[in-house]
Amino acid sequence: MTVETKLPYDKSYVENYSVNQNEPAWMKELRLQALEQAEHLEMPKPDKTKINRWNFTRFKHGAEGETFSSLKELPAELEEFLDKDNAPENLLIQRNNSVAYSTLSKELRDKGVIFTDIFTALKEHGELVQRYYMKDAVSVDEHRLTALHAALMNGGIFVHVPKNVQIDVPIQTIFWQEDPEAALFNHVLVVAEENSSLTYVENYISQNQNEETVANIVTEVIAQDNAKISFGAVDNFASGTTVYNNRRGVAYRDATIDWALGQMNDGNTVSENITHLIGDNAVSNAKTVSVGRGKQIQNFTAKIVHFGKNSEGHILQHGVMKESATSIFNGIGKIEHGASKSNAEQESRVLMLSEKARGDANPILLIDEDDVTAGHAASVGRVDPLQLYYLMSRGISQAEAERLIIHGFLAPVVNQLPIESVKNQLTQVIERKVY
Repeated sequence: MTVETKLPYDKSYVENYSVNQNEPAWMKELRLQALEQAEHLEMPKPDKTKINRWNFTRFKHGAEGETFSSLKELPAELEEFLDKDNAPENLLIQRNNSVAYSTLSKELRDKGVIFTDIFTALKEHGELVQRYYMKDAVSVDEHRLTALHAALMNGGIFVHVPKNVQIDVPIQTIFWQEDPEAALFNHVLVVAEENSSLTYVENYISQNQNEETVANIVTEVIAQDNAKISFGAVDNFASGTTVYNNRRGVAYRDATIDWALGQMNDGNTVSENITHLIGDNAVSNAKTVSVGRGKQIQNFTAKIVHFGKNSEGHILQHGVMKESATSIFNGIGKIEHGASKSNAEQESRVLMLSEKARGDANPILLIDEDDVTAGHAASVGRVDPLQLYYLMSRGISQAEAERLIIHGFLAPVVNQLPIESVKNQLTQVIERKVY
């Protein structure tokens, strides 16, 4: 079976959509060119995962959502993401494809920080968005899904931190796929200029168990010289959503990009997390946890590419598979020629809880330079019977002992999430998926 070549929306639709959003001319032109390219580009080919039967073309492109006048109106499933004691100062909630709630502290506004939805950013900061949008991190023509994303982008956010501005409190976005047929073609663009820093956390949630739809998400994170970005996320799409999630980072001289990703989707998922260490002394730590269940198929790729000298890249992937779930974990460290004295390290661990579950850990090192350090570790196995025996000998039941082992197995990433409520919410999702 081959991939359906017919695109879900035509040129007239895309052009009218851009006009109705009052987008700048360059954005409309980018959309139309991307749509034309999508007709000819091939689908991505994730390693050991056949996606030609997955749904990427059946969805509803536009769906509005009602606004919230205050956080007291939030449904229970969204309240879990927020600290109850301290109302967040910097928060944006996207409901389907429109903004339902948005706030930014006066202190950050006075410092010139931009934190807004992508359509407002295109209207009010068009030239700044154009400088980075699908330029350095993700290209439109990589494959059909990136081109479709560029043509049909229908939501997302823009964060820009000016030079020398340090943000001490997290910025948070919640993307709620409330309409069971609404597609999310979100574009997340986070830019930290020279000597600036921020912590950004995002959450994806849906409840479409039976209806089919798509999430085609592209994230671009740009850290200029000596900037630091901590990026945390919890992805929790329901089984009806087919997910393509492409998170890319570019770190320049002395810059740092840290990732802490909880990938808890219940549907079929392809996820890429790739960081380019362009400048000397650039650093990236990419930490990911995932839990697979049912019959879902997932493919995760974490990749750090070293271009600058003395650059540091560390990948840590931990996954738990149960029932008949299948997951591929690719960890790739690449050191380009000229990136001397760089260090590429990676660790991928998969824990399987049932006989039919399958997890593959593929460590890959691509080294084109002599004077470097690199290493990898990978393991796929079941719960250690010695650990179970030790815990049960202390009077703990087998079920509780397994629970403690799983949480300990995933803790290295869970503990890195910078917002306590989000960390707790991820822990609760893990509980629900494992038990």
